[in-house]
Amino acid sequence: MTKSPEQLEHELKRRSKAAKLEIWGRVVSFTALIIIAAVVVAIIGFVASKGLATFTTNHVNLWSFLSGKDWNPSITDAHGKPEVGALSMIVGSFLITILSALVATPFAIGTAVFMNEISPGKGAKILQPVTELLVGIPSVVYGFIGLSVIVPFTRATFGGSGFGILSGTCVLFVMILPTVTSMSADALRAVPRYYREASLALGATQWQTIYKVVLRAATPGLMTAVVFGMARAFGEALAVQMVVGNAALMPHSLVDPAATLTSVLTTGIGNTVMGSLQNNALWSLALVLLVMSLVFNLIIRLIGRKGRLQ
Repeated sequence: MTKSPEQLEHELKRRSKAAKLEIWGRVVSFTALIIIAAVVVAIIGFVASKGLATFTTNHVNLWSFLSGKDWNPSITDAHGKPEVGALSMIVGSFLITILSALVATPFAIGTAVFMNEISPGKGAKILQPVTELLVGIPSVVYGFIGLSVIVPFTRATFGGSGFGILSGTCVLFVMILPTVTSMSADALRAVPRYYREASLALGATQWQTIYKVVLRAATPGLMTAVVFGMARAFGEALAVQMVVGNAALMPHSLVDPAATLTSVLTTGIGNTVMGSLQNNALWSLALVLLVMSLVFNLIIRLIGRKGRLQ
């Protein structure tokens, strides 16, 4: 039966099954993107509204909050103002984060170099499963190990109670090591092979090639790995809480008990009434954590963009 021109035109204009599936795929992807963006905006808005209530509702001075050393929201000072100084927790968080990153970086880069450049066969077979195993260990297990091993060792070696910045650094060092190692290995693998071949062809040794060529070419990726590890360390709560001492005091040495933003949040958020000054002050600490997480993400993006431009 011969089809009329109108029927042929209708069939040509009708979308095929593949085209319909493509449209549905775009709709689903766009919907998921909107939901994810809405969730992120809702989280940021919720934490910001709760955290800013300390300054808008309770009329706490922002500079006093960031620079004050005394943390006891249920007590007021001689001037009738609440003691909500967060400086000691901010300093404790940054100290543990920076020290753990400084200790973990040489081990992570050395492990990545061994797996990719020195012994890419046997080294990767042995170290890759070990790295993946460290990633899968829960935070509470790291905390128990630190409580049972690191704290007594610190107490016996350096004196004091054993709880403090040093113990928290040792625990976080092991926790962020697999993350920094994996990302460093990816950065080294991204270096083109002809970089190495050209260096060796010019007479450079293997170590000269690794140090002068491979590591320098992978510097943006290695820096991203370190900053990502610092972001992980800054937001860690349970393991640090178990070994740092949870004393909201300005640390004067690495073996003095201290506190971090996350440790104060986890220990105090369940013991306050919603809407009270004590609760709002804890939400302000959560807002500081959120802002620092955004800063870490911004730094990672800037480093990545710089690496692509190079």
